[in-house]
Amino acid sequence: MAQQAVHVDQETFFCFICVDLLKDPVTIPCGHSYCMNCIKSFWDGEGQKRMHSCPQCRKTFVPRPILQKSAVLAALVEQLKKTGLQPAPADHRYAGPEDVACDICTGRKLTAYRSCLFCLMSFCEKHLQPHYDSDTLKEHKLVEQSKNLQKNACSHHNKLFEIFCCTDQKFICYLCSVDEHKDHDIVLAAAERTERQRELEERRGNIQQRIQDREKDVKLLQQEVEAINHSADKTVEDSEKIFTELIRLLQERSSDVKQQIRSQQETEVSRIKDVQEKLEQEITELKRKDAELEQLSHTEDHNQFLLNYPSLPALSESTHSSSINIRPLRHFEDVAAAVSELREKLQDVLRDSWTNISLMELKMI
Repeated sequence: MAQQAVHVDQETFFCFICVDLLKDPVTIPCGHSYCMNCIKSFWDGEGQKRMHSCPQCRKTFVPRPILQKSAVLAALVEQLKKTGLQPAPADHRYAGPEDVACDICTGRKLTAYRSCLFCLMSFCEKHLQPHYDSDTLKEHKLVEQSKNLQKNACSHHNKLFEIFCCTDQKFICYLCSVDEHKDHDIVLAAAERTERQRELEERRGNIQQRIQDREKDVKLLQQEVEAINHSADKTVEDSEKIFTELIRLLQERSSDVKQQIRSQQETEVSRIKDVQEKLEQEITELKRKDAELEQLSHTEDHNQFLLNYPSLPALSESTHSSSINIRPLRHFEDVAAAVSELREKLQDVLRDSWTNISLMELKMI
């Protein structure tokens, strides 16, 4: 029967702080028991507070209780050791340098699971259990584990910030509200949070609306960019076709002018060659006649000279000299002048058109 009772109540002989069998057990005024060194270390960790609390039920004591070893508990623990009772294995990982450590654990501390804004302490799951079991502790505000819990407490009174001073725009504890902030405009921190939360949501709504407006603007600008790119690509394509057509037309006109010049060149050269040939024939005939006259001029017989002289034909007029019309270096100057005039007109047209195109670009901008 005794063996079974010890088995049922074995949790009583474990220290809530170190989660091990009690060593030099002591019982504090609220009835909870701890290792003497564990509770001493815990209270030493509370610093210069005028009140000291129980790690389990959070009951406070003034002044700090004097600790004495419980002989009965020590004897029972020694008896349990003989039965082979071992501490329960830890299910949670130990806290590293970057983790929030449990404020109750001694020795190697476990990672905190939650922090209490009222206790201003962080607890692993084991040491947090009283906050779920005790009606008083259930009213405490549990939050995600935090290393900055002291920022939630008044450094002067070591009390939780529960009040907001609207006059000074700062958080204060209830003792501050009846002391240096006595005549100030104060409200509960929770009420101020509600108001600020409402303002925050309103500001977020404005920001989100502005985000939507700017996203619409960005989308419109993107559509404008796509429209500009499409228009520019099409205009470049059309312009290239037009300029290609203009170049083709100019090449055709250049070919026509060249063909006309060559045709006229051929006609003029042919005409001159024909006249030149007839003149050369006339020269040959004249040289023949000149030879006959020279031969007659050397006849010594007067009778023979007089008989042959009348038979010489008279020199006829040349029919080709009048058709010769020499225009040195001025055969195609008129054509060259006309082409030059066309070039100047095209330059004027292109200059005026380019000015109009530039003005259209400025209007687009």
